[in-house]
Amino acid sequence: MKILFINGSPNKNGNTAALAEALLEGKEYETLNLADYRIGSYGQTFEDDQLDEVIAKMKEAEVIAVGSPLYWHNICGSVRNVLDRFYGKVENGGLSGRKLYFLFQGAAPEKWMMEAGEYTMKRFAKLYGMEYAGMATDKKEAARLGRDV
Repeated sequence: MKILFINGSPNKNGNTAALAEALLEGKEYETLNLADYRIGSYGQTFEDDQLDEVIAKMKEAEVIAVGSPLYWHNICGSVRNVLDRFYGKVENGGLSGRKLYFLFQGAAPEKWMMEAGEYTMKRFAKLYGMEYAGMATDKKEAARLGRDV
């Protein structure tokens, strides 16, 4: 089974990566650090934009774990750019058959912030045909979800 962890944190070995380690303990997986990719905002066009590389890796995976730190009360900008840019680039149902996990962490988030992030990821999964497998906000939750990966 091919597993892809998309890390939205600029800290490649930080808390978001630690959640992925707990979720995917004992499993082989590839990490894609969005900080290493140039992905413009929706509406921008750059010749060296790398979103297509990210999408290709997602299409190769059977399990996708998206990790985001909580910045400004929501999903971080690098993950948001990827989600926004899917629109019109990937067909509805274009990632059917894949399982999507969401790793979302931050310092003292409020309940509504977590709910908003999870709502976004559930909608993203549904639109592109993925099975939404759940959200983890700490290592204990990630380890529990990881039993079903």
